[in-house]
Amino acid sequence: MMKWIKGILFPFALLYNAITAIRNFFYDQGILRSTSFDIPIICVGNLNVGGTGKSPMVEYLIRLLKEDHQLATLSRGYKRKSTGFQIGGKDTTIDTLGDEPFQFFRKFPDIAVAVDAHRVHGIQRILELKPDIDVVVLDDAFQHRKVRPGFSILLTAYDDPYYADWHLPMGFLRESISGRKRADLIVVTKCPQNLSKEEQERMKRKLKPYSGQEVFFTKIAYAEEVFGSDQSMQLSALKDDTFVLVTGIANPKPMIDFLAEKAYTFEHLKFPDHHNFSEADIERIITIAEGKKILTTEKDFVRLQKRLAKASLFYLPIETSFIEDKALFDEKLLGYIKEEVRPSRSH
Repeated sequence: MMKWIKGILFPFALLYNAITAIRNFFYDQGILRSTSFDIPIICVGNLNVGGTGKSPMVEYLIRLLKEDHQLATLSRGYKRKSTGFQIGGKDTTIDTLGDEPFQFFRKFPDIAVAVDAHRVHGIQRILELKPDIDVVVLDDAFQHRKVRPGFSILLTAYDDPYYADWHLPMGFLRESISGRKRADLIVVTKCPQNLSKEEQERMKRKLKPYSGQEVFFTKIAYAEEVFGSDQSMQLSALKDDTFVLVTGIANPKPMIDFLAEKAYTFEHLKFPDHHNFSEADIERIITIAEGKKILTTEKDFVRLQKRLAKASLFYLPIETSFIEDKALFDEKLLGYIKEEVRPSRSH
């Protein structure tokens, strides 16, 4: 059955690859125009559709840069209910920005968080409204060739590397793996906690980085506390009883594996990535939970917090953690910014 379906999709995948290859060729040759800016523009993205850990990486960059720079993030704002350019302010909601940008806005009130499907326009509007901004982080913009970033970070998940994938619609690649040449750094995300040096070298060979491209390996670091709207508690407190895990992310497997490895007992309710929870979904969650605690991701929490009882709903924060060479990663990124920040914008 699967072979039959793949046989049907194969010519469409070839056509998709041809179209994206021609588009990239036109940008590479200057036939299609890319816009540059006179401040550092950092792009975080991937070659394939799905959860490669872009949000934790963006948050890592925010923590690294926000103390010394006037920082902004710009996302598309996937599945938001607003249109055009939006920037976080006192009346901003999840509907204004979308779930992941709203998460950035809620966690980092001292940076500018904006959304715009047209990234060139978005950057221009950020700089008009906040002229002191001296670094912009583009979230999920690796294929958005209308902006020429100064520094690109390409992510690929350990259990779903780009070299093992195929083009849409047969697989999940947005473009050919040759697109990796545009990256300054390649980061393998969601690695096992004890990834060996030998396995890292094996993956590096398969990733085939271009000359000068460093490859880094990261894992998900889970917090020891879970947080609700107005309270927190130790994650270990959930071992006292069965709880319900609710996820609306592309790849919940690392979180499930982490909880299972720690011997937590839970029932998992899986929803699609960026899921807009319906009333029927909420009723289902409440019915299955039956008064038990409900654990979710930070991204899903911003959608659920006003629709489920405060006393029962908690989220488990995660962060990007480098297996090794964190200092080298930081040095590469900060070195680029130091070279690019104009004296009039530097601090």
